[in-house]
Amino acid sequence: MRLPITPAEIAPRVATGAFILNSGLGKRGADEGTAAGLHGFAAGTYPFLKDVPPATFAKVLSTAEISVGALLLTPFVPTAVAGAALTGFSSGLLGLYLRTPGMTKPGRSVAPTQEGLPIAKDVWMLGIGIGLLTQGLLDRQSRTAGDTVVDRRAARAKAKQARQAQARKAAKVSKRASRKAAKQAGIAAEARREAVAVS
Repeated sequence: MRLPITPAEIAPRVATGAFILNSGLGKRGADEGTAAGLHGFAAGTYPFLKDVPPATFAKVLSTAEISVGALLLTPFVPTAVAGAALTGFSSGLLGLYLRTPGMTKPGRSVAPTQEGLPIAKDVWMLGIGIGLLTQGLLDRQSRTAGDTVVDRRAARAKAKQARQAQARKAAKVSKRASRKAAKQAGIAAEARREAVAVS
């Protein structure tokens, strides 16, 4: 059975998938201090998270990372699906980077400070995610176009067979008509000879 990925997609999927899966497993048993730190950092950028208990947030974050990592590492998951999951996940991380004070240098610069550098590095995951998503969509379009070409070829072959069958049928009808005409001509000629003989 043909896998929905190409050899060129294996390395980026394995690299990002293993990294994110390991990160998620590491947060699985986070203590109260770690959970509070993660929650406080995220809630400072996304205020709606303030109502979520730190332990629950850490567990949800861990589950999300494990799920995204598993999607990337599972070869039967289409590249477009894995790419979309990675793009969404990494976009959230970069949102933390861009919206959290102290992560970027003063002004409108997106260049990271020393504090923002660890999160800024996650931009590589966004690039890989967009690349996988784009490649998956292009591959899907190519397969669809290929199926269309095959369908057209099959339709042309079927039409050709139908024309050939009609031509053979017409040839048989013409041949029978020729034989019948020849037979009738022979009968008419024989009748004329008999008439001449009688006269």
